[in-house]
Amino acid sequence: MRGTGTTKPMGQMLINWAPTTRTVTEVTQEIREQLQGSFSGIWISGEVTECKLASSGHWYFSLKDAGAKLSCVCYRGSAFRLKVKPQDGLAVQARGSIDVYEPRGVYQFIVEAIEPQGLGALQLAFERLKQKLDAEGLFDPARKRPLPKHPRRIGLVTSPDGAVIEDMLNVLIRRFPGLHIRLYPALVQGIGAAEQVTAGLNYFSESGWADVVIVGRGGGSLEDLWTFNEEAVARAIANCSVPVISAVGHETDFTIADFVADLRAPTPSAAAELVIAPRQDLLDRIEGDFRRLERWMRFRLAQASDRLNRQGIDKARAVIERRLRRHGQRVDELEISLRDRLRREISARRDRHQKVEARLARTDLRLRFAEAHRRLDAATSRLGELTSARVARLEHRRTSLTGQLQHLSPLAILDRGYAIVEDGRGIVKDAAAVEAGAELRVRLAKGRLHAKVTAVT
Repeated sequence: MRGTGTTKPMGQMLINWAPTTRTVTEVTQEIREQLQGSFSGIWISGEVTECKLASSGHWYFSLKDAGAKLSCVCYRGSAFRLKVKPQDGLAVQARGSIDVYEPRGVYQFIVEAIEPQGLGALQLAFERLKQKLDAEGLFDPARKRPLPKHPRRIGLVTSPDGAVIEDMLNVLIRRFPGLHIRLYPALVQGIGAAEQVTAGLNYFSESGWADVVIVGRGGGSLEDLWTFNEEAVARAIANCSVPVISAVGHETDFTIADFVADLRAPTPSAAAELVIAPRQDLLDRIEGDFRRLERWMRFRLAQASDRLNRQGIDKARAVIERRLRRHGQRVDELEISLRDRLRREISARRDRHQKVEARLARTDLRLRFAEAHRRLDAATSRLGELTSARVARLEHRRTSLTGQLQHLSPLAILDRGYAIVEDGRGIVKDAAAVEAGAELRVRLAKGRLHAKVTAVT
């Protein structure tokens, strides 16, 4: 023992004793040395829980059994060589040494190697329930319902405290202000949590208020997330009358709720992003649809206008051709009538001439014959003049009508050097309506041409 004192003769000894004081560091170091000496290179079996991977590459987790729990750490150098990575619910045998973490004064197991030992109790329960519900068809993709594209009312089943509800509300309000959101507050961990989550899902299913429901919580260990591995919660999700999004934990966390839900979101914030598109995207889509509808309407109007124009041209052409045929028929009628009248006039004159000659022959008088011959010449001359004048008038009228017909005819334009260009759809009026390589028919005043377009300007 350490101490200070004064030695006196026997019977008169007087000892002054002062206690030895140690620092926390000294005691902690001594404990560490004793633990390291007694618990080095040992194997410990247990179930992995509270598993976390730090950004430094170190693994932090606990090993537990029915009676105790041991904090563990596997540093990056050892973690790099692990054949099996720590995972919540995994039963393992871990080799390492007991050490003391001096800043907090706690002991921990420094893991150097991990060997799988089988499934832990929670993991085994998870797998059994998963197989049971899968056999019942609750995981069948065919029964999963699509989410509404533009939900107006969104139900939330989660804890009213913490960052999860705040993150989801921030995302929803930012993406689509004015949404109707209703929270059913529920415990998401511990005693009674499964019952409250089930009650929230049943509320939205029976009330019909929500268009879609998000159920979830933040990350944690397998024990922390166990509420969403309960059979009652899984069946409440499956029986919900509206689509359900499961947003439990982080991206690497999987629960029974994820398999039963209509959609699994990697995080609660991601669920808020998946459930509703940004309002601006919707407005942009509506604007795009309006512009496409406007372009389609303009195209249809252009088609209708082109159709009316073609109908107008065809109608005008039919009217002109009808008038030309009518005037041509009138000219033919006048020509025939003139010829018949001339023939009758000539025939009558010939008859009278023959009668006169007969009378002259009977009288055989030269004077009367000469007078009759003179009158006959005069009559013949007048008849010729009358006939010539009549023929000239008829010819002038025929020429005038023919000129009118030619003026009205669209073919008359061709004599001035113009041409009519047609494709397979009709007369071409706009170069933009023809593509390079198209074949065209060109009608001239005399004949037709077949052409191929080499360029359009």
